[in-house]
Amino acid sequence: MRGRILKTVRVVAALIFLILYFLIFLDITSSLQAAFIGYATYIQFIPSMFEFIESLALASAGFLFIILFTVLLGRLYCSFLCPLGIFQDVFLFLKRKFKKKTRYAYLKPYHAVRYGILFVTVLLWMAGSAFLIIILDPYSIFGRVNVMLFKPAVAFVNNLISRILVSFDNYTLIPVDIKISGMFPLLVTAAFLSLILWMSLRFGRMYCTHICPLGTFLGIFSRFSVFRIHINRQYCNSCGKCALECKAGCIDSRNRKVDLSRCIACYNCLDTCPENGITYGLKRPSQPLDTHRSRPDLNKRKFLAEAGLLIASALSLHHSAFSQYGQREQRRRGRRKEPIPVSRDHPVIPPGAESLDNYNSQCTACYLCVSACPTNVIQPALFAFGWKGVLQPHMDFNLSFCNFDCTRCGEICPTGAIKPLDVETKKRTQLGKAEFIKQNCIVYLDDTDCGACSEHCPTKAVDMEPFRGTLMIPYVRPEICIGCGACEYACPTDPKSIFVNGNPEHVPAEKPKAEQLDAGDTEDFPF
Repeated sequence: MRGRILKTVRVVAALIFLILYFLIFLDITSSLQAAFIGYATYIQFIPSMFEFIESLALASAGFLFIILFTVLLGRLYCSFLCPLGIFQDVFLFLKRKFKKKTRYAYLKPYHAVRYGILFVTVLLWMAGSAFLIIILDPYSIFGRVNVMLFKPAVAFVNNLISRILVSFDNYTLIPVDIKISGMFPLLVTAAFLSLILWMSLRFGRMYCTHICPLGTFLGIFSRFSVFRIHINRQYCNSCGKCALECKAGCIDSRNRKVDLSRCIACYNCLDTCPENGITYGLKRPSQPLDTHRSRPDLNKRKFLAEAGLLIASALSLHHSAFSQYGQREQRRRGRRKEPIPVSRDHPVIPPGAESLDNYNSQCTACYLCVSACPTNVIQPALFAFGWKGVLQPHMDFNLSFCNFDCTRCGEICPTGAIKPLDVETKKRTQLGKAEFIKQNCIVYLDDTDCGACSEHCPTKAVDMEPFRGTLMIPYVRPEICIGCGACEYACPTDPKSIFVNGNPEHVPAEKPKAEQLDAGDTEDFPF
């Protein structure tokens, strides 16, 4: 009965948190994000830790409370708070509804694999790369799954219902425009979700107990938890019924042991023992009745050697994969009629990211900024930053532009990768500089009037000057350009005649003079 109560409390609490995170990531109006994002990320370990390291503020110290609760009660984070873990539980529940009841089995701990992944993750992070955190952090994976796979479906349903309502003169729902650029990030996200769900079908929560570096880290503390699940050897007859219900695969009924470092505190096992031999509480396991010596765990003897190999491999990967970004062959500048392809020295990162180094080390690619961006200019990228920033978002000006007075991404970022800016500071923050390729421009190629880039520039960094006869051609004032991408988005040529080359570090742009703003068409962003 006690086990049933604990399990019911866990299930109810977990569903509440899962629904909350679904609403935050799938919010097409951004109203729920603004209301709950602070609370939601405070209880997520990686975002909270990154934000605390950046700000050293107690208001960002949620990860410390997660460690404290783990020491007291075990890996409650994995069963109560982790959205990816709870999502797997829902998937397993649905499986049981359509198929016969799932029976689990004890899984070998594979210490070298688990701790090797953790050590390499920490090693790369200390070297300035969040590569494995991006790939393996459960909160970030859940965010990418929602933004890349589920949110477009929600937007499609919303727009379909909106059209139906409009036919009845009902305008309750507003159509939303969801843009996703690039298929590779979507395919990678779908493939990773499929792999995790397949592992869940075959082995229960194996991803959480054997691969997830956060789960392994919390397992170090849960080994010493005050309240724990344990087997009373005086009552246990090694029937194995508890192990059949353990989705973490951590109960070794043959040797009457529970691997507390992998136990996720799901409480499924508590009411399964007919002899009441498995309990949850303060009591420590009693001494075994037999006196024979336990066999040594050979995996432990191999652990240091295998972990050393993994770390050596990671160092080699770091040397080869994280070389200096952006070394490219310089573009040929000669006058010619053939179009010149756009080649950026650096990708453009969102306002508030400050620098590529800060952004690459802090961003975990949870895609909250992608979800919250009102113009959809922040888009997932696969290798725009190289291996060091795989899957991290960038500014895609082919798809959209950055609103002159929008600061939404900095308000929503949970890790400090994009810091909040006030509107006036944002208007002067230079994300990059526009570069004009005259050989691509239709004014140069076809002797045709255009000027779309100048018309859409909010600071008049792109203006027009006499070219041939009555024709006017763009030119750029880089000192007042803020790199918002309005000019690149508006440019009708392919390849673009004007593009934003990202700054490796954001710097203040000069304030345009009044006569520059008054010159020409002052209508900002008319599209």
